[in-house]
Amino acid sequence: MITQRLARAVTELLAPAVLVSVLLVLLAVHGAPSVARGLLLGVVAALFESVLPFLYILRGVRRGDLTDHHVGDHRQRRGPLLVGLASVTVGFVVLLGLHAQRELLAAVVAGGVGLVVAAVVNHWWKMSIHTAVAAGALVILVLVYGWPLAATAPLVAAVGWSRVALKDHTVPQVVVGALVGAAVAGGVFAGLR
Repeated sequence: MITQRLARAVTELLAPAVLVSVLLVLLAVHGAPSVARGLLLGVVAALFESVLPFLYILRGVRRGDLTDHHVGDHRQRRGPLLVGLASVTVGFVVLLGLHAQRELLAAVVAGGVGLVVAAVVNHWWKMSIHTAVAAGALVILVLVYGWPLAATAPLVAAVGWSRVALKDHTVPQVVVGALVGAAVAGGVFAGLR
């Protein structure tokens, strides 16, 4: 019982919407000329990349179209992933209009590419998006802030453990998610920053 509660807490606290929002605000503040401008750009980025897609998912759960806010049934993931991609695209255009810094734009594009990859993989197989986002965020943080941030790697493992403990994913689904997330986010972000 305690293990299940701990796993649920880790899954919720380190959910993709939370991690992406925090990552985008950190990146925006890091590269902005002032903290206020960074916070503004970070909130705008988080709104389009995390908040609006998550609200769409919550609406789907309330209407009975989706099983849960983690979209546990991989057959239901296509719609939320496509809505997420559309929202990310609009957010990218808004951020361009606001003259957001290159690192923030690179992270938004990396998130969009990650959504496309997740949509393709999840059409056939239930890869863990939780671990993909956690690993991708870790790689981007290390690229921006340096190797000391690698000390947060146990959080990726904790996310993977929580998804398996809750029986939402198998170990291979978690491992593949982490590898794909790290490769896609790291590769796209490094190539664009």
